[in-house]
Amino acid sequence: MTEKNLKANRNYKDTVFRMLFSDRKNLLSLYNAVNGTSYKNPEKLEIVTLENAIYMGMKNDLAFIIATNLFLYEHQSTYNPNMPLRDLFYISSEYQKLVDHKSLYSSVLQKIPAPNFIVFYNGTEKKEDRWENALSDAYETPDKEPRLELKVLTLNMNEGHNKELMEQCQTLREYAKYFALVRKYKKEMKLDAAVKCAVDECIQSGILAEFLKKNRAEVIAVSIFEYDKEEEEKKLRKAEYEAGYDDGKKLGITEGEIRKAKETAIELTKVGMAKSQIAAILKVNENMLRQWLEK
Repeated sequence: MTEKNLKANRNYKDTVFRMLFSDRKNLLSLYNAVNGTSYKNPEKLEIVTLENAIYMGMKNDLAFIIATNLFLYEHQSTYNPNMPLRDLFYISSEYQKLVDHKSLYSSVLQKIPAPNFIVFYNGTEKKEDRWENALSDAYETPDKEPRLELKVLTLNMNEGHNKELMEQCQTLREYAKYFALVRKYKKEMKLDAAVKCAVDECIQSGILAEFLKKNRAEVIAVSIFEYDKEEEEKKLRKAEYEAGYDDGKKLGITEGEIRKAKETAIELTKVGMAKSQIAAILKVNENMLRQWLEK
């Protein structure tokens, strides 16, 4: 099958991350590295990824249960503050699948695996090693003790970040090297040629060599899609930001005033003030305020 047909025949868009870590051995290595554990038997992982749960053309990358805990692993190449809400929808579907609905009407407490939400990020916007997004961040009215909370931990897996984690998981380390090479060659040539050069160099250097030899055509097709998607999302973010900036200029706000307003918005957000209140204080619309905070 050609690379073009591989892309055309997909019901959803896969990622190289999902292809790599759908292998139980690789997934267990990643889990051990993240959690500081030393499980040896990949069969300890119970894969529970919902194969029919597709959101915006993308499905959740990996879901699995180990030691009575449920883990949702997701890969992102662009920063997305809405991951807690997305994971809320997904974990609800997981629990619906795992729980016997009849038993919910009994007097016996139905036990469920405790959820953990982790995003593996390899974009270029964020420079931190790790950060956390909470569902309560999206609430119109902040609550110091929200009745419903969901926190997503994001780990930066670009080269030079989370060194201890990378040292503990060879597959993740080599994955980071592969995408660093794609970005390097993309500066010198067209995307499809850059991806092919990165794949060839990795094979020659022993980086994900067996995986890339076995899945060369599909990896190339998927990588091209991933990079295209990342670039399109960057363009969308830039357009949103410029729209917000233009809105500010239309209101007669100078560039310096916009910068000061952004700094104020960030500080007020840190102390828990609602976005609606901040927007009212700064005399800007909430949509523009959200763009500032996300940027």
